[in-house]
Amino acid sequence: MCYSIDVNWDETAGVWYAVCDDIPLALESNSFDALIEKAKVMAYEILELNAKMTDNIKLCFKAVHWESIA
Repeated sequence: MCYSIDVNWDETAGVWYAVCDDIPLALESNSFDALIEKAKVMAYEILELNAKMTDNIKLCFKAVHWESIA
């Protein structure tokens, strides 16, 4: 099973956040790398707690970072 996780930068709060309605998952972190690692662990745990299949899980991270330059 493949789950798509949207990762975005919140410029106002200064954090990265990840959301996935299919798992469900909502996380934030100051570090992109820390967020990805946290999402991997939490996605598996949430799926396991909700009695969803946890074999062959694939996570697809889609990241967007908007930044004003003017």
